[in-house]
Amino acid sequence: MSAVGKPVNRPKKNGGLFSKGAVKHMTEDGSANEESDAERVPRRLREAAAKSDGKKSKRNSKRDIEADDTEDEATLELEKRTEKYKRGAEVKGKVRSKKAQAAIDHAQKRRVEAAKSAARSEMLLTESGGYLEAEGTERTFKFTQRQIAENVDIGSTDKMFNLKLDEFGPYNLKYSVNGRHMLLGGRRGHIASVDWRNGKLGCELHLRETVRDVCWLHNESLFAVAQKSQAYIYDHTGAEVHSLSRHIQPTALGFMPHHMLLASTGMTGRVVYQDVTEGRVAGEHRSGYGPSHVLRISPYNAVAHVGHGNGVVTLWGPQQPQALAKVHCHRGPVQALALDSSGTYMATSGLDGRVRIWDIRRFEPLHEYRTARPAQALDISQRGLLAAAWGRSVSIWKDALTTRVDAPYMRHQLEAEVSSAGFVPYDDVLGCGHAQGVASVLVPGAGEPNFDALVANPFQTPRQRQETEVRMLLDKLPADSVQLDPNFIGRMDPRSRAQQHSDSLADAQMRHAAARGSGAHLDSAVRNKTKGRNSTAKRYARKRNANVVDLKRLQEMERLEKDLRESAAKRRKGPLPAHETGALHRFYAEKNSTR
Repeated sequence: MSAVGKPVNRPKKNGGLFSKGAVKHMTEDGSANEESDAERVPRRLREAAAKSDGKKSKRNSKRDIEADDTEDEATLELEKRTEKYKRGAEVKGKVRSKKAQAAIDHAQKRRVEAAKSAARSEMLLTESGGYLEAEGTERTFKFTQRQIAENVDIGSTDKMFNLKLDEFGPYNLKYSVNGRHMLLGGRRGHIASVDWRNGKLGCELHLRETVRDVCWLHNESLFAVAQKSQAYIYDHTGAEVHSLSRHIQPTALGFMPHHMLLASTGMTGRVVYQDVTEGRVAGEHRSGYGPSHVLRISPYNAVAHVGHGNGVVTLWGPQQPQALAKVHCHRGPVQALALDSSGTYMATSGLDGRVRIWDIRRFEPLHEYRTARPAQALDISQRGLLAAAWGRSVSIWKDALTTRVDAPYMRHQLEAEVSSAGFVPYDDVLGCGHAQGVASVLVPGAGEPNFDALVANPFQTPRQRQETEVRMLLDKLPADSVQLDPNFIGRMDPRSRAQQHSDSLADAQMRHAAARGSGAHLDSAVRNKTKGRNSTAKRYARKRNANVVDLKRLQEMERLEKDLRESAAKRRKGPLPAHETGALHRFYAEKNSTR
């Protein structure tokens, strides 16, 4: 046969002549002898290979277990961090409209994704805050600023300065949101804005008028000044932009960045809110407690906390005619007030020489500290350090909000009496204004080490500042959204309309029953105006005096008991005459007595 017609044995992929694990040898008679790989490999080599395979499998299993444990730990850490960034509770229940339900599910999904994204970004932050640590019998409050400056880098040393301004003091100072700019206000009319990180002067004014307080607005381009007669707004060049005539004799200012509202209180005892974007007055309320000198805006819910001369701190909103809450904090006038960033704790100082820490959620005092003199300035840093200044001394307490500490974290003595104090955002610096100028103090661990560039960027460019300003105007919240619980906004009631009606009816019945038991229903109930014994005033007085026992009431009760005893004795003797049992029997008794 020719080679063309001869069949050819080609190798197969599986089970052919060159298959793995078997080799075929052709013998002389044409038969194939199959020999396995195991028979061709020596025994020792087979045992060594088996042992190595076992070790590899064990190592791989250990790696898998370790990888699973690491993954579980990372998952738990992510879930723990996610809880911190969640805003509001999850919406439970369903609504009838499919479109509305889809919108609710989508919004809830985006909220969860945003919380997870914030938690992941936090895990990637490399900076961490540190505090002073003492060794042995040392105490951190004994460390001086000179010792701290000798052991820190040059960049931190440059942040320590002392401005000698003894002609126009005492000074109030405020820092911008990103902590880059400082605003100074001297009591005798000196105003200055400074880029204190670079040592550049923005603007400087001599108003030749009493200045009681200063305040930055949404950024460093505008600021407000509380002058003798009213408040004014200036730009970054020092030019007067607005004159706020409704803010009469202001003593303290505060700004709400999310609502674009400027709040003030003053000698008239009024709390005034001014919308800086529209120029209108968003709210004006009379406190009823006389002149006020203390005002702080909560960074959590934008509620204004006002301290009064009788020791009461009132909480105000722009659209609420009455105070949201009233807290009696001190026996004397409130001297200073500070709020933490979470909106949980409030620190107050009074003329009674005490600094009290309050839980705003329950409006209850947690603990208090005694100072040598009444503290004139208070402030709380981003990481919870409490600074209190009295006289020429400034004391900083660590973990003073949650627990009562015995010794301060740091102490510092200034040249003159301190009038104001404030921590620099995103930095370990405390600024103090006193009668002879301004000084800065290094406080390790005070500022947040990592900043969010979308919230506050200390290194922002002019272009970024403009974009941030436009975004703040677009995201501006209405004035009526200021309330104690900011999470209440946009919350949906999962109950049906019938269930809501039944629940409201049950609540109304319970309130009516409670009002009838206490007599309060007579205050608001609609009554017929009658005269005589059964008039409205008489019934109201009887209801109010139901449990009141006085001499007149005792005499009346004794007379009624005597009449009952006499009538019972007459009935026991026999049937009474007709003239004594009729409707006019009392006139017969009076006639017999006169005879």
